[in-house]
Amino acid sequence: MKQYPVAKEGWSIIIVLLLISLLTGHFFGWWAILPFTAAIFTVFFFRNPQRSIPDMDGIFVSPADGVIINIEQQHEDRYLGEEAVKISIFLSLFNVHVNRSPVEGKVAYLEQFSGKNLPANRLEAGHLNVKNCMGLESEWGKVMVVQITGLIARRLVCWARVGDQLERGERFGLIKFGSCTEIYLPKNIVLNVKPGDRVKGGATTLGRFE
Repeated sequence: MKQYPVAKEGWSIIIVLLLISLLTGHFFGWWAILPFTAAIFTVFFFRNPQRSIPDMDGIFVSPADGVIINIEQQHEDRYLGEEAVKISIFLSLFNVHVNRSPVEGKVAYLEQFSGKNLPANRLEAGHLNVKNCMGLESEWGKVMVVQITGLIARRLVCWARVGDQLERGERFGLIKFGSCTEIYLPKNIVLNVKPGDRVKGGATTLGRFE
């Protein structure tokens, strides 16, 4: 899939804001600065940078940019069907919102769930909010990534389909405007990160499989 410096999901918003800016400038002069500033922020929000993906064997990388707000063991019954390590990453409005695959693997499970739109930095958001779950079959076992909406974010985008083969660090979707991303991993891992750490999608090594 061809990738652009600005994710295509943001193009329509940017074009509309620029048109509004032109019309506002024609009729109201300097008031055009408001929609133009909004267009610039939208470009910034939907930025889709290239990343250098670590290539060491047996590692897994962050699926999102942001701050790790929680790490815990939890039984995952939708896809893994066993006790798993869950890492929750909060994305602010200023983070890149493109999601990346943490491991190389085949997409074996996709399911979206309806729910609420609580602030994404609340731990219960992972249970109660709208979310999209993507399960991967990897060399090291099952891994699941969950895209979660937030108070402002109301739309999840997943480009992957069941049967797709994803590379480690490959882009698979995005969440619009402030959100949370979770990753569920088998227990046989060694972590390199802790709550409070800042991570970059595809670039930060979260840990390795034993």
